[in-house]
Formats: sequence, C-alpha cells, structure tokens
Amino acid sequence: MDGVPARARVYVVCVAVAALLCVWPVSQVYAPWWAMLLLAGVYAGSELVARSRSVGTCYPVLLAGAFLLPPPAAALVALPGALLSTVTRRPRGLRRIWRAAQLALAVWAAARTHWQLGGRDAVVEPDFPYALAPAGAAVLAFCLVLTLLDHGIRTLAVAAPRVPAGRRWRLPTGRVWRGLFLRSLAPVAVHGLAGLMMAVLWRSPYGPVAALLVLLPMCVAWWAFAQYHRERAAHQATIRALVQAVDIKDGYTRGHSERVGRASVMIARELGMDDERVETLRFAGILHDVGKLGVPTRLLRKDGPLTPEERRVIELHPEYGHEMVRGIRFLGEARAAVLHHHERLDGSGYPYGLAGDRIPESARVVAVADAFDAMTSTRSYSRARPVAVAVRELQRCAGGQFDPRMVRALVRALGRHGWHPSVTADGTPVPRTGPVPVPGQGEDTRDSVGRRVP
Repeated sequence: MDGVPARARVYVVCVAVAALLCVWPVSQVYAPWWAMLLLAGVYAGSELVARSRSVGTCYPVLLAGAFLLPPPAAALVALPGALLSTVTRRPRGLRRIWRAAQLALAVWAAARTHWQLGGRDAVVEPDFPYALAPAGAAVLAFCLVLTLLDHGIRTLAVAAPRVPAGRRWRLPTGRVWRGLFLRSLAPVAVHGLAGLMMAVLWRSPYGPVAALLVLLPMCVAWWAFAQYHRERAAHQATIRALVQAVDIKDGYTRGHSERVGRASVMIARELGMDDERVETLRFAGILHDVGKLGVPTRLLRKDGPLTPEERRVIELHPEYGHEMVRGIRFLGEARAAVLHHHERLDGSGYPYGLAGDRIPESARVVAVADAFDAMTSTRSYSRARPVAVAVRELQRCAGGQFDPRMVRALVRALGRHGWHPSVTADGTPVPRTGPVPVPGQGEDTRDSVGRRVP
C-alpha cells in the first residue's frame, strides 16, 4: 500500500466494513440463490470483458439485481466481479477491495430505495408509468452513493497543496461533487433503463434468457465506444508526436504550442462555440507551428535580427505546416488555422495576404492566442511581458493586425480565469517583476514572428 495516504486507507477500510454489514443479512432473508449466482456470474464476465476493452463497468446487470433481489442479495452480486477484475495500478488488492465495497454499497442503496417505494410489485406485474418512478429513484440513489464515495477517496488520496502563511486552503467540495454527480447521472440513467428492461423480462413468461438478451445492444454500444476511444487516442498520439518534434527542434519555445492551444480554447469558449469546435481550436493552437520542422534550426535559434532572406524562409513555415497536416482529416478547420494564423486583418500578413473575413475564423483565434503567448513568454530574443502589457498591445493592434472580437473574447476569458505563468525552455518560471516597455514606446518594434526588424 505504498504511496496511499493513511487517511485514504482508513477510509477504504470503513467503506469495506459498511459493505460487509449490508451484505451480512443475506442469510436471513429469502433470496433466489440461483438468480443471484447467475447475475453475479454474468456481471463478473461482463466486468472482465468491459475492463479489457477499457469501456467501463456493466451497470445494467447490477441495477437489474437491485430491481429483482432483496438489498443484501443485490449487493452480493457486485462482489465477485469487482474482486476478480483486472487492476493495473498498485496497490491492486486495496483497489479491488475499494471497488467491491463501493459498488456493493451503491447497489444496496438502489435496491433498498426500490423496495421501499414498492418497485418489487411493479416489476412482477409491469405497470410502466408506475414502475419508472421507483426505478428512477433507485438510479438516483445508486449514482449518489457512487459519486459521494468516489469524491471522498479522491479528496483523501490527494495531498492538500501548500498555501502562503495566513491563508486557508479550501477544497470546493460541493462544486467538485456536483460535477461528478452530473457527469455520471446520464450514463447511469441509461444503464438503469436497460436494467429495468432486464428485470421486467426476467419476471415475464420469457424468463432469464430473454432478459440477458438485453445486454446484446449494450455490448454493441460498448464496442463502438471502445473504437471511438481508440481512434481518439491515436489522434492524440499523432498530435503529441508532432508537437514533441517541434519542441526538440526549437527548445526555446518548448510549451508554447500547448499554451497557445489553451488560450485558443479560452477564446473559443468565450465566443460560445460548441464542444466539437472548441476541441478543433485546441488542435489548431497546438499544431500552429508544426511547419517549423521544415525551417533550418539555426534560424529558429538565432539570437538577433533576421535578414530579409532569413525572414522569407521562416515565413514559409505555415505552408510547410499545412502540407504536413492536410491529410489528417480529423483536424477539420484546424488545418486552415495552421496555414493562415500569420495573416493580418489589414492584409499585410502572410503567406497569402488575406484580409478581413477572408481569413478563416479559426486562424483569427489562433493568431491572437499565438501573439499573446509570444509576448508573455521569455525566448532567446525577447523577455516576457506582464499579462496586462500584452493585453494592451493586443488591444492597440486590434482592427489592423488582429480581429477585435477575438481580442475582446481573450480579455474577458483572462478576467474570469486568469493566466498561469509561462516557463522557459529549462522549466523555470519567468520573473514578472518590473515594467516592460510597450512596442513603440522605447522598445524595438518586432515582426510577426517576434524578431526585431533589422
């Protein structure tokens, strides 16, 4: 149990004892043992298959047990599958005990709620308008117990951060728990409907075999879900490989791509874009400089002004980047952002000198995010500016170089969420003490790639 705080281990033991107390009366109540063993076996098998495919737990079987069996027997259904499931992280024994106890308590609470509301009679003689009420309450109880226990172990397993003297660290307990509960409720509700269908068919003349057939469409859904996650993981791996290659080539901008991605997401959310577009803008920000792989390293690391010939070579990097990513279909409009993120609203940018609305919206978002991070990060040729100074510079250039709507969105997002300090290539925080001159007020003017104009 190395690495697990003592308070978390005590919490797991307490939850396990509570689960045993819930299961213990099973010998004192009437329960169809063959049904309990069959459900426990099905759950154990589905749990092993689901976890091997990384698609989560088979809740319909557990909830069907809660609708069919007395609370102690329903809680017992969860134990074999949880105790025998594959665990990759250590301590394995503690994690198995925790999962078994957590599920047993959640199923017991669901079964108890269902039986108290008369759900047993509704399942035996199906009356669907009436049967849905106790089943819905049972699903709520199941989800409530799961998220409360999960939040408890997360809180105890993570050490509290250090805070300055005289201040108290407070975990936003209610907000975190509500987030867990709301995210879990919809999937658990769907599983609850499948569990109710299983319970009704189980009690019908068709019997348990018909009830188990309900799992077939669930298996198809799990397979599709697993395929989606594997494809998503492949996308993330592709992006990580490209970004790492850029970071290796240009060490002074290490972390820049991730920060531009984060700033692009802040702008996109402030503009009210849907989640799919927000994710696309994150990809665009992360990959906007991938074309630097085609630029000679000596130019990227040059400490000093660029000659006109060197500038022309560097200004080819958007086209290089577009060539690299145009075959990656899942990037969508992010590919246009890679190509056009150095265009300017007044038409003086590159590579094609587009102006106004002819510049894709994704490129206008990334242009603001890129400039903001470039100004607030220390590089070989420039020192970081404070966030307030960078914001004033963006506002000064809005309408000529940047889209004013994107600048306003970033300013609003910074006002709400702030901005984490940037880091240099060696990972040390950038100092923010002392004023930094604004371009045009005592400092050399810089071009669109951040270098001093010769």
